[in-house]
Amino acid sequence: MSAPKFSTLGCRLNAYETEAMKELAAQAGLRDALVVNTCAVTSEAVRKAKQEIRRLRRENPDAPLIVTGCAAQTEPETFAGMPEVTRVIGNTEKMQPQTWASMVPDLIGETEKVAVDDIMSVTETAGHLIDGFGTRSRAYVQVQNGCDHRCTFCIIPYGRGNSRSVPAGVVVEQIKRLVDRGYNEVVLTGVDLTSWGADLPAAPKLGDLVMRILKLVPDLPRLRISSIDSIEVDENLMLAIASEPRLMPHLHLSLQHGDDLILKRMKRRHLRDDAIRFAQEARALRPDITFGADIIAGFPTETEAMFENALKLVTECDLTWLHVFPYSPRPGTPAARMPQVDGRAIKDRAARLRAAGAAQVTRHLAAQVGKSHQVLLENPRMGRTEQFTEVAFDSDQPEGAIVTARITGSNGTQLTAA
Repeated sequence: MSAPKFSTLGCRLNAYETEAMKELAAQAGLRDALVVNTCAVTSEAVRKAKQEIRRLRRENPDAPLIVTGCAAQTEPETFAGMPEVTRVIGNTEKMQPQTWASMVPDLIGETEKVAVDDIMSVTETAGHLIDGFGTRSRAYVQVQNGCDHRCTFCIIPYGRGNSRSVPAGVVVEQIKRLVDRGYNEVVLTGVDLTSWGADLPAAPKLGDLVMRILKLVPDLPRLRISSIDSIEVDENLMLAIASEPRLMPHLHLSLQHGDDLILKRMKRRHLRDDAIRFAQEARALRPDITFGADIIAGFPTETEAMFENALKLVTECDLTWLHVFPYSPRPGTPAARMPQVDGRAIKDRAARLRAAGAAQVTRHLAAQVGKSHQVLLENPRMGRTEQFTEVAFDSDQPEGAIVTARITGSNGTQLTAA
């Protein structure tokens, strides 16, 4: 008998929750099972989940196969109807010990095939915290889940529920434990990170949490925050960007587009000038800051002129790390009912955005040559700068350590250091 085999699709939060499920399954004594933690962000993500389920079943014809995650939450009947699937559990249920206790071999056949409750009724964050998920050098801490916004292209609120926050004291205590265990960097993660605190007493902001962590965990060398909504950035977060060197100068922005009419049709809460203004203000406070961004190509009704506004945003905000998403209609979302853009145009526009992103990376890498960076080693031959740029070394370095490295060049995708 062996431990369950987990397969994770989608975001970093899903990967974090897989680690929690591994612990819960081990505590319950579950053996020889297959677990697929699905993503629902696009129709393609759901297709890949089905593909993964069929692959795992072919390779493991007799093991119980459990499906969970956002796609299981939003369309449980789809997965319950697959003959390969033994059980479907929702995003709330997957974090509950009793769910895993009910799936040991003697009981799994006696329980309902589908255990997916109304995610909108959930008011608390999962209490199951994982200390040290990530590499040996970097740990991820979930501080928020769910989303209160209803962007017209997005199904995620229906997979994750409404926004809910982990109290600051709980977060600080977890980070203290991670630092005591030798982690040099912590990344705060969530579905809608800048909404952290709105449901807590006194409604603190993300910047308050960041400042509190840096004050109360003085031995933490590096703190990062993952994807944020720039329109929701608060005064204290801007203060931290300006004054706290331990807050790393890299922000991933949920921009999605650069045309005002498309942004309104997406039901975003910012306009292109807001994005440009934020990037300029943050760079004025922290000149070495770099930005990543999510941008969707080919959103319904997007004309060539509208797309050009998205393309220009790459240089106007000086974005370095682009995540480009070719739009695909997600059933159940308002955007799926809007006039769609031709698939060939979507593919072409996505390619042009990626080319613009690649040019920005090349420019960024060239600008680092000759500079010294503090590099956190993810493995003996690769680490990341403060701006999250990969650095390749030609000799072994101490994994998990932060080393000072002089940048000698680049290989096209990474910096190089002697």
